[in-house]
Amino acid sequence: MGAMRVRTASVAAVQGLALALLALIGSVTLFVLTVVSIVLIPIGVGVFTTPAVLGLVRAHAGRRRLLAARWAALRIPAAYRPFPVDPRGGITGRVERCSLLLKDPAVWRDVQWLLVDMTAGAVVAVLAPGLILHGVFGLLIAAGLWIPLADAENGPYWYAFVPVEGWGTGTLAGLLGLALIGVALWANTALVRTHFALVGAVLRPGREGELEERIGRLTETRHDALDTSAAELRRIERDLHDGAQARLVAMGMNLGAIEALVEKDPARAKELIAKARESSAEALTELRDLVRGIHPPVLAERGLGDAVRALALRLPVRTEVDVELAGRTGAPVESAAYFAVSEALTNAVKHAGAERIWVDITHAEGSLRIAVTDDGRGGATVGGSSASDSASGDRDGSASDSDSDSGSGSGTGLSGIERRLGTFDGVLAVSSPAGGPTMVTMEIPCELF
Repeated sequence: MGAMRVRTASVAAVQGLALALLALIGSVTLFVLTVVSIVLIPIGVGVFTTPAVLGLVRAHAGRRRLLAARWAALRIPAAYRPFPVDPRGGITGRVERCSLLLKDPAVWRDVQWLLVDMTAGAVVAVLAPGLILHGVFGLLIAAGLWIPLADAENGPYWYAFVPVEGWGTGTLAGLLGLALIGVALWANTALVRTHFALVGAVLRPGREGELEERIGRLTETRHDALDTSAAELRRIERDLHDGAQARLVAMGMNLGAIEALVEKDPARAKELIAKARESSAEALTELRDLVRGIHPPVLAERGLGDAVRALALRLPVRTEVDVELAGRTGAPVESAAYFAVSEALTNAVKHAGAERIWVDITHAEGSLRIAVTDDGRGGATVGGSSASDSASGDRDGSASDSDSDSGSGSGTGLSGIERRLGTFDGVLAVSSPAGGPTMVTMEIPCELF
């Protein structure tokens, strides 16, 4: 436990030193350049320099957001306004770009953060390595370093509030150094988190910004939902036309021939009756498969947990399903979650080369949380290959339901899952280092009934 605390404090000290250098060098430089560039706008020079400088500021802030997520598990969203898809060229385009940047509240939050980062942020960050270094320096003073530091002309050497002029006061300085190191062991991690809390307090959009971001996300997911629904309708129409409808037409023609042959050629009529019976059975099977693709009966009757368990039983890979739900969600959320799990399982079976899969379904803090983990080769990314595309010719396999039922005709792989969840304001996170394991985590805000 003690070794772990020392290691954690040491890592936090290194992180604090890196953050302090970024603040004192990067933030100070960028703040000065930003102020100078904005001041030069009236004479025309700033129109050309400001977009480039603010681009560096945005990259600097983005890097700090990334460090906040990695080092403090703190997510700081970025809510920059989008630029036109086809920006103008020439001087007019540069003026327009500069104007759009200066009207973006997120850009001004970045500039304000530079000021906070190079003052309070730097002070908080430098305390983490400072406590350890100053504490070690106190131990060196106690070991005899006070001798060259203290002399008769300049008087005692002050270590913090301790006047060091002999072995006795040197020992007090060593004890104070030990105390500082002890404080660092307990406080360094908190200091790094405090630094990132300051970052989040300035960079995180306010209530109005969050509402704008949410409106934009809902608009995007609504368009995705409409595209997905249109693709699903086309799929249903195609399956009906190529499958059940064609068999029913053939069965109708056979019945017409039977009516004409029933008296003239009873043997031939019996053959046609058998073919008609076979066609009706095949049409019924295809209709059942189509209905199951729209909304599986087991999902409607027994809920998400049992539907996923039934799906797992049809997989060729050993799959463990753990469900902890005290009720059921709304039917649309259940359907989206079921098909998202189905697609994730298909990816694990067909692309990851997994030998074992675990599915965990829980509900906590007002959200349905699903984790699909496999022991495959890893390397999965959002926007990868399409599970449904790769399995389009294998509709009788154990994972074919997720292929044919996904209904995300426009989506590919994990991107299709992300769009499906986005319709319900859900999120998708993927952890898949090379060599595995891969964990796909899905979260959908909802209540249980």
